[in-house]
Formats: sequence, C-alpha cells, structure tokens
Amino acid sequence: MGVFDSFSINASGLTAERLRMDVISENIANANTTRTSNGDPYTRKVVTFETKNNPEPSFNSILASNQSKYATSNMAGVKVGGIYNDTHSEYKMVYDPSHPDADENGYVLYPNVNTITEMTNLIDASRAYEANATAFSTSKSIAQQGLTIGKG
Repeated sequence: MGVFDSFSINASGLTAERLRMDVISENIANANTTRTSNGDPYTRKVVTFETKNNPEPSFNSILASNQSKYATSNMAGVKVGGIYNDTHSEYKMVYDPSHPDADENGYVLYPNVNTITEMTNLIDASRAYEANATAFSTSKSIAQQGLTIGKG
C-alpha cells in the first residue's frame, strides 16, 4: 500500500461521514414535519456504507493482486451504499385535535425520528470524521518526513 492509498482511504471516509452528518441533520430538522409534498409525515433516512470497489474476491483476483510486490489495491476506502427510508421505526401518534393534520379522531401522525438517537448518531459520525481527519493529517506528516530523509 502506497502513501497515496492512505490519503484516498481517509478522504473517502471524510466524504462518507460528511454525507452521513448531512442526512442526520435533515432528520433532526424534520423531526416535527407532519406533512411532506406527498401528504405523508417525514420518514427518517438512514445512510449505509460499503467497501469501495469491492466485488466478491475470487482466488484468481487475490492471486493476481499479490503476484506483483508493488501492485496497488483498488479495493481501499469506503463509499455510501445508499440512503434509505427507515421502515423499521414506528411513527408517533399524538392526540392533538387542533392540529391541521389531525385525523377524524384528533390524532396526528408524527415522523419516526427520535431526536436522542439522531444526536447520538451525529456525535458518532462527528467522531468518525475527526478520526479520518487525524489519520489524514498523520499520513501527510509521514509523507513529509519521508521526503526529508534524503536531505543531508
């Protein structure tokens, strides 16, 4: 693995975690949105990650990648696998007959967003982003020190 591979891995982690923080922020911002453009309450979104360029490895692909000592791997890093609607969490039914979106019984269907869960996920994503930034900075420092080895 070359020094530029580590930059690529950390940069992909930074990009993925930034998108995750954006989606979490969208969830928090819409925690009380009872009606979207399609008439339903807002549905919480979830980001999934997957390995970048990682098809199921076969014996031949592993052998070919290891035959050359200087072969670089294209399977490094992370990417966003998708942004999906959370279909597992329940919507909240709140009795509020004065609300414009209340049904005939006076209940309002609120989004399936739990602010505490979202804030916990935001802290997790923020710390993962910081870890990638620190690793990127460390890789940069190592590369700079490597360039000064030859100076006399």
